Amino acid sequence: MFRNILPALVLGLSTLSAAASVHAEDQKAEQFHIRGSIVTFSGSALKVKTREGETVDVTLADGWKLASVANAAVTDIKPGDFVGIASLPSEGGGDGALEVLIFPPAMKGAGEGSYGWDLKPNSSMTNATVADAVKGVDGRTVTVSYHGKEKKISIPDGTPVVTIAPATKDDLVPGAVVFIPAEKAASGPLAHQVLVGKNGVVPPM
Repeated sequence: MFRNILPALVLGLSTLSAAASVHAEDQKAEQFHIRGSIVTFSGSALKVKTREGETVDVTLADGWKLASVANAAVTDIKPGDFVGIASLPSEGGGDGALEVLIFPPAMKGAGEGSYGWDLKPNSSMTNATVADAVKGVDGRTVTVSYHGKEKKISIPDGTPVVTIAPATKDDLVPGAVVFIPAEKAASGPLAHQVLVGKNGVVPPM
């Protein structure tokens, strides 16, 4: 889901406060996201086939962190929750969610703000507190607040809704889907954190 979250995705799950990194990004040119499936994992090296079909070798930095996601439900979203929502502008005005991450309470405030995101062309990421949530016939509309601003986002039925969950290196198996905030380095992509799919749930961000 972080203007300051992805580069800090300290997802040790034992340190949930760091997990906030999942949706935050520093927005520096040398930082980018890798989405794809694992080809191989060994030591500090992770080979990934990206969603674009390219195979990349990712170097895992010293002290890199790992976490996964677990299914949640749109009905779990309550006023006061801190969420990360990727969205696109809707034809009728406002934004429509592409995915929602409900942060654990310990991560409230991580990467707060709204900024461009690369899940889809013209998409944005909003990390904010839910001011209200209204159930409608076509899903749910939430009003979120950040830095004194408000934004309404509709969450259509079927939108992936997840929360942070633990993971171990045993989950880094061939075929597992990963989301990796990476840095461009001379030797290739360098990652300080990895978010891996497990139990049939994949990182939707």
